[in-house]
Amino acid sequence: MRILLTNDDGINAPGLVALERIAAALSDDVWVCAPEYEQSGASRALTLAEPIRVRKLGPRKFSTTGTPTDCVMLGVHELVEGARPDLVLSGVNRGANLAEDVSMSGTVAGAIEAMALGVPGIALSQMGGYDPLDDFFEPAEVFAPGIIKRLVEVGWPADVIMNVNFPMLPIEQITEVEVTRQGFRDVHVRHAEKRMDLRGREYYWIGFRQERSKPAEGTDLRALYEGRISVTPLHIDLTHQSSINDLKGLLGGAPPKA
Repeated sequence: MRILLTNDDGINAPGLVALERIAAALSDDVWVCAPEYEQSGASRALTLAEPIRVRKLGPRKFSTTGTPTDCVMLGVHELVEGARPDLVLSGVNRGANLAEDVSMSGTVAGAIEAMALGVPGIALSQMGGYDPLDDFFEPAEVFAPGIIKRLVEVGWPADVIMNVNFPMLPIEQITEVEVTRQGFRDVHVRHAEKRMDLRGREYYWIGFRQERSKPAEGTDLRALYEGRISVTPLHIDLTHQSSINDLKGLLGGAPPKA
């Protein structure tokens, strides 16, 4: 199995090192194409207004000045020699990618770009903060190979990616995998903090409050909060079907007059 790895935390991120070890447990044909710098929150951004530079770091390892989406596109079409990848793994992200955040995640976007190119994609994220712990990614490293292997064995639809999140708990306390749906928070955790630079000019730093919502059963949020590994099938059809049905009788036909 030929595997392409990417992430949004950058080519030097510890999570990418963890992902390389995860992939090595599954295959000896592993390629890497990741952003030169952190691209968290880049979502599916493409670099269109400037050139993308590629740096070769090894026989099968590259970094680019582009986004995770750029990296997967270049990896599949240009950089992986010979046959196309059989699988794209994106991560392991430092911090969970859950609920409405998946629409902004560069990690999830890497898997979505793989799907768009006809390659199965899996996004992997490790819940937790930014404490520099040596074993931060241990849950992902221990459990991801078996989960990925099982997912590849059973397969999934071509227009779907798998979003896998690991709880931040000691290994012996993680005892269950749950297939979940995407949740939505009932609290607003994103905020902008105003600061002042040394020249007296204001600027803003955008971040997340560490505040938990009260998610419903069966959601990715609830699974992580309760210490379970969450596996969520995602796709990018954002159509709200019931609104279509409601609007057809109100807006269909000739355009309304102003």
